[in-house]
Amino acid sequence: MKLMTVWAVAALLVLQLIISSAGGGGPPAPPWCPDRCGEVSVPYPFGIRDGCSLEGFGLTCDNTTDPPRLMVGNGTLQVVEISLANSTLRAVDLAGAVNITYDSSTRGPDGNGTWASLGGGGDGPYVVSEQHNQLVVTGCNVQAMLSTNLITGCSSFCPVSEMFRSVASITNLECSGTNCCETSIAIGRPSYVVQFRYRDPDHEHDGKLSINVRIAERGWFDGVAARMLDKEAEVATARTPVPVVLEWALASTRERVLWSSEPPLTNWSCAAATACLSSDSLCVNVTGNYRSGHVCRCRDGYDGNPYVTGGCQDIDECKIAGKCFGECTNTDGAFLCRCPRGARGNASIPNGCVKTNLGLSVGIGVGSGAGLLVMALCAVFLTRHIKKRRAKMLRHKFFKQNRGHLLQQLASQNAEIAERMVINLYLVLQQVRGARGTH
Repeated sequence: MKLMTVWAVAALLVLQLIISSAGGGGPPAPPWCPDRCGEVSVPYPFGIRDGCSLEGFGLTCDNTTDPPRLMVGNGTLQVVEISLANSTLRAVDLAGAVNITYDSSTRGPDGNGTWASLGGGGDGPYVVSEQHNQLVVTGCNVQAMLSTNLITGCSSFCPVSEMFRSVASITNLECSGTNCCETSIAIGRPSYVVQFRYRDPDHEHDGKLSINVRIAERGWFDGVAARMLDKEAEVATARTPVPVVLEWALASTRERVLWSSEPPLTNWSCAAATACLSSDSLCVNVTGNYRSGHVCRCRDGYDGNPYVTGGCQDIDECKIAGKCFGECTNTDGAFLCRCPRGARGNASIPNGCVKTNLGLSVGIGVGSGAGLLVMALCAVFLTRHIKKRRAKMLRHKFFKQNRGHLLQQLASQNAEIAERMVINLYLVLQQVRGARGTH
């Protein structure tokens, strides 16, 4: 039994070495690695056990909850979705709003905080997505900035009722600069330093609304604005989990930007890419304001996991609604869409194929053929007639040029003379015959 176990382990190691040398980037996750945690799928290069992921892509499955939670970073980010096609990871920040520490004794900002839910030193594969996230600030007459070379910031102001000199009632269900503000994040980083300031020097309306700073998925706050601005539920809203989208890349290297006229060096790491194991995958260099690296993509017409051998599978477009409205034929990486027999047009759009009348088409074809034949015969007849007429006209022309009329008159006169001579000769012969008879 022990000998069989040793042989099985040895065979598995040899197989992994073969795959590693063939793919050039190490074997994918062994088959015993779990691919789910609770309700979330965990595709390679991610993994939740040692040896089940690429470096930096290890996740934690918290089995103490029901259902289990998939965690990333320092333990406050719960993963809800991993996208290989977009190289993104959607998570929920369980910490809620950024914890701001206030200090009125300094001459600097009124408060400071840190968004560091990813933990680590900032050299991992993850950064906050610039495209999918926003800085959201709530409160009366306050300003928040993401510092570290000032990335972005916004100010939130509250309208004041002139009659009662109090903050007007909240009626907005989205963020527009009144009671709250939101702005894009210019540089995606793994962490941010938050600086907070009061914009009202008299602090007259401090604390009238919940003061919170969040990094949240774009559009999330508009759906919960009324609840997030409720002063009576300030503590609860501050701890409300916030969705955030992370972007990830392989061989992620932090950009080292120097104050010079030369552009920063970019790590075009696809030249040494070893993780795109599928034969129908390709490597794509990615670079941003903070880091560079590469990701793997399935080629057009394929879908699946490009990080494992045979992971990119052909897409059967003929099974996708709206791809073809005629006769569809799936091919390797593509598809053909034609109108059925007896129809013509554009089969890729609804009602694009129009049926043709076969009998009418045959009749038109036969009639056209007969018409062409008649036209050809008429052309031959006309050509011959024209040639004969032209020859007759030429003979008449030459007849005139060679004094044919004079010759014709002479011939006519000679004929009359000959005719008279014949008649006279006939009369003479009759007279001679009569004379002989009398004798």
